[in-house]
Amino acid sequence: MDWRRFDPSWARRPLARFAREGILRGILGPPIEYYTQPREVGLELFDGLKPPAIFIANHSSHLDTPTILRALPKDWRTHTATIAAADYFYKNRLVASLVTLSFATIPIERGRGGLSKLTSERLAKLLNDQWNMLLYPEGTRSRNGKLGRLRSGAAFLAVEHSIPIVPIYLRGTHDAMPVGRPWPRKYPVTVFFGRALYPAPGEDHRSLTLRVERALRQMRGEALSD
Repeated sequence: MDWRRFDPSWARRPLARFAREGILRGILGPPIEYYTQPREVGLELFDGLKPPAIFIANHSSHLDTPTILRALPKDWRTHTATIAAADYFYKNRLVASLVTLSFATIPIERGRGGLSKLTSERLAKLLNDQWNMLLYPEGTRSRNGKLGRLRSGAAFLAVEHSIPIVPIYLRGTHDAMPVGRPWPRKYPVTVFFGRALYPAPGEDHRSLTLRVERALRQMRGEALSD
């Protein structure tokens, strides 16, 4: 399957959004609640936040995306798309369609070659349509649960579109369902929402990436001592 020919925009239409709520709440929700008993910290940030925003999070488990989406306030969740690796989720049309419907995913290239014109146009349209974006700047799932070095794609988009980045730290998803485990085990999960970070006037994406990484590492330290 050529992921470039797969148009994911249908997953942002009203019927697909309605179906996605059913998937997140009715299908994925019960096992997530049973195994992880998730709780959220920092939701008050949404009181003063306006879309669109870029949510970035540490990544160590397939539980991460549904856990984060379910933690978001409904108005934000129903207008948040998830960035997904094209080489992992978009090799098979059936899998691609299921992932796209479930998480409103948009496929992107991984590697150091940069984004293609098609991908850049899709992401720009997403943000121009006031949709939020969830992505994992480490680029892949952590094998040991530790936070890796962040790539600068999220910061580049934030600077280009003058929108905030909201750091999210997930505690417990690696223990509940690490890489290689096909089903979760019982382990409590907490979703920590950090304060929004706005690009400063004249700031470049490298500087913003460093600020985001510092914020995420600070959140990790606070989460582990909580």
